[in-house]
Amino acid sequence: MVNGSNFKFIGTNVYWLPSLNTNEDMWNTLSNISALGINVVRIWAFNDVDTIPENGTWFQLVRNGTVSVNTGPNGLQKLDTVIEMAEQLGLYVILSLTNNWFPQPSLDSPLAPINSSIFDSGVEKRAVVQGTNNTLPRNYLSNDYGGMDLYVHQYGYTEHDQFYTDPTILNSFLNYTTQVVSRYVNSPAIFSWELANDPRCNSTLPSTANCTTETVTTWHATVATHVQTVDPNHLVSAGTSGFICLDCPKLYPLNPAPAPAPSASPAAKKRRSIVPRGPLTKEQLLRDRAEARRHNRAAAKLAGTLKEDGVKIRGRWVSTAAKRQGTQDIGPTYTGAYGVDSQDILNIPQIGFGSFQLFPDQQQYEPNDPNLSPYENIVNQGVAWIIQQAQSAAAVGKPVALSGFGLVTQNNSASFVPFNSTVAPYAPDSSSSTGNNTSQPYGVTSTQQTDAYSQWLDSGIAAGVNGIMQYQWGQGGLTTQPGTAISPDTSTQSSNQGSTGQSGNTDTTGQSPNDGYSSYGSNGVQQTLQNGVQQMGQDP
Repeated sequence: MVNGSNFKFIGTNVYWLPSLNTNEDMWNTLSNISALGINVVRIWAFNDVDTIPENGTWFQLVRNGTVSVNTGPNGLQKLDTVIEMAEQLGLYVILSLTNNWFPQPSLDSPLAPINSSIFDSGVEKRAVVQGTNNTLPRNYLSNDYGGMDLYVHQYGYTEHDQFYTDPTILNSFLNYTTQVVSRYVNSPAIFSWELANDPRCNSTLPSTANCTTETVTTWHATVATHVQTVDPNHLVSAGTSGFICLDCPKLYPLNPAPAPAPSASPAAKKRRSIVPRGPLTKEQLLRDRAEARRHNRAAAKLAGTLKEDGVKIRGRWVSTAAKRQGTQDIGPTYTGAYGVDSQDILNIPQIGFGSFQLFPDQQQYEPNDPNLSPYENIVNQGVAWIIQQAQSAAAVGKPVALSGFGLVTQNNSASFVPFNSTVAPYAPDSSSSTGNNTSQPYGVTSTQQTDAYSQWLDSGIAAGVNGIMQYQWGQGGLTTQPGTAISPDTSTQSSNQGSTGQSGNTDTTGQSPNDGYSSYGSNGVQQTLQNGVQQMGQDP
């Protein structure tokens, strides 16, 4: 609520904003965002290192079990500047306090498998190969700002979930949280304190056998209580990806279903919600998927593109037993396989609103429908995911925001780096056994991207999602400095990996970081966001 009115917003992610080299660059970036009508930005309020860098921004040194916070001009004063500028422009800022992801080349432990069809080789260490994005400057990638695994390593542990359970690590994190949160208690620009970006039981480091959804929920409850104690003036939010466990035990069970509401007026009935009432169940999930497949199958049959499967008996196609059994698998996004139950976390009293993310290039949300094209599956699964998240939040009785969504385009594919990696599998000289040996370019077209974004925005607005945030903003004309996120392009060949992307460029300006989702140069994305702002403003 803002001044007594329901507040809904279109936003964007600029995780790299405090790492820019000049105040002018920060101001121009925020001004351009504000000019589109966007009123909420999401950035990292963490920048952890284990060795103090020669150049660039860093907020906290974590080394051998000791920590020190950098309050100097290349430390938290950079964050101060961002907040002051946001206040002047009337923008709100979601500040994320730590990251689940922090892959590093010097670690002895191998990376955990990435849940993506583009990585068929399973467990692999980070390769050090020119052009695969692991030679990019610090703070270029969103997962290169420290985070949970940095704490775990520097305190002498080896499992990711020890960040959630070890008392010493927890106290260290709470100390950092206090120092950051207390700086902005009275700032009108703070929208919320997001406890962590995409927390899960595992990361680059594996989890212990004891990590469950209750482990991650308990951590959220502890940290949320602490943050609200330090700053009672602002919201505390979850930064989860939206994974729900339909059958897991709940630390914060839902209240009994409320009594049926009185009949709506004729005017209200004209705007019927697309969100089912009540909590999401396994039965509903399977029923909705089956109904969607029947609808898609009928449409494909009508269009003459139906793909028959199964076996033919007396002239009729019959699904095989394996196919029937497969439809009962609801998938890891709903079973607690990642150690996250977003609905239980949202029901923590100190959590003001929930979040979910939508990244089809990195996460399979449900089985593909063979009657649809790959692109149609991406769009439809995104729409279903948005509606299910809205239903889950409505069952709790709290708002929810889509805190990050994105699709990799063919133009951006060479820069695409998954969240648990530092390798760009589709870079021109990639050593990946999967990325560079394909006859078709990876990613959707720019037209498909803007079409998908439009459909997801429309669905989110219709479903009553309170906030929808594109990932990520792209900005040009930035000041370069060696050893920073915006470093001069020293390459002699044209490359999508550099800060300028130009061959032999001697210009002193560069582009903002791009891990495959940057909107720089995409008028279609900007127009789509601007249209979303207008639609959201018309939504009652």
